[in-house]
Amino acid sequence: MGKMQDQSVTRRRVFYIPGYDPIHPRRYRELYRKESAAQAQVSGYDIGISPKTGGGAYGWHVEATIDAQPVQADVEVLVWSDIVRDSMSNSIPATYWQMLRTSWEYIATGALWRLMRLRKGPVIAALYPIGALILQLILAVLIGAIMGFAAGSTVEWGVNQFTGPEDGALLGALAFFVVTPIGAWLVLRWFKARDGKFYIYYLMHDYAYSARYRGANPPELEGRLAEFEQIIAEALQSDVDEVLVVGHSSGAHLAVSILADLIRKGQVPETGPKLAFLSLGQVVPMVSFLRDAWRLRADLQYLSARDELVWVDVTAPGDGCAFALCDPVSVSGVAPDNKRWPLVFSAQFTKSLSPERWKELRWRFFRLHFQYLCAFDRPLDYDYFQITAGPEFLADRYANRPPSASRIDHAVSKFTSTKS
Repeated sequence: MGKMQDQSVTRRRVFYIPGYDPIHPRRYRELYRKESAAQAQVSGYDIGISPKTGGGAYGWHVEATIDAQPVQADVEVLVWSDIVRDSMSNSIPATYWQMLRTSWEYIATGALWRLMRLRKGPVIAALYPIGALILQLILAVLIGAIMGFAAGSTVEWGVNQFTGPEDGALLGALAFFVVTPIGAWLVLRWFKARDGKFYIYYLMHDYAYSARYRGANPPELEGRLAEFEQIIAEALQSDVDEVLVVGHSSGAHLAVSILADLIRKGQVPETGPKLAFLSLGQVVPMVSFLRDAWRLRADLQYLSARDELVWVDVTAPGDGCAFALCDPVSVSGVAPDNKRWPLVFSAQFTKSLSPERWKELRWRFFRLHFQYLCAFDRPLDYDYFQITAGPEFLADRYANRPPSASRIDHAVSKFTSTKS
């Protein structure tokens, strides 16, 4: 986009809603600090962060000079990592029960097959923990059986030296049936202890969290969304120029519900800061395609027609964990006749990253899912740090930006009800 002649934004409040992430939000502060400095060096502007002053949500203060215009931004992370951690505190048997229940919900209702008509990447990501858990169980049973056979043979041989073959066979069989499940259990525990490298249990918990209530929000999450709504409502009463809500991954559909409630209650003042919504790497269909996700579908439908905000949705086909270029409203089958939002376009990873950088990141799927929050060494018209700390309103920045021609914007979901 071209440079602004007159400064539009001098102060901004940014509310970042993370996805299903159990880690403390300081990781997002450090990511912002490191990547903003890298992007500033590439793009030729100044940006720096400092500790946040005052109370409220966890966050940091940003001061930037972009296009020769100084801007201040306060970034806050709306935390639900404690809810995520509580949902992940399951035993191994409970995780396998989650796998069965979640698989049934997506397969029996036909949601899985419809999701595959959108993008294969996120569906493969959803099937990955299921296949991996089954493989781990098979390996655990095989290794346990080998250990049991070795123990049984050893016991049988030892007993035969002192008594008779009948006692040896009996005790050998007993050793086999005792050692086999113990060995299998130890193997499963070994796999789980190393899940930080494989993300199998993490992903299983993620998909199971939405499927547990068939797309409806769990009670503890609804309570947290109400808190987030109030925090944003208070910011809309302040003297900043823009209030920007950023929802990443699963955080995108949470932001949709928060903003829909906010507008329904008349909490967006006509003369206050401009309200903007940026959804990044969204996985909305994983929830909106479930049979009881009527609340989310109603919020998608409502928000898509409102003039109280601007909504920009950025994904990239290179991100295998997101439903890239899938209009979350349209594919969910709830697009109204007067639909305005979102503006859907691609961050174009393969063009905005150099060939060397793309080669380095291409197979690091989880890292690529966070690329929207990182620096690009060949940036095009998407720059997270200019959006969050630059002088342009989100609406102005993309006022003339056409949606991506390859977007998917037709109804695919089987379940389209917006009422319980």
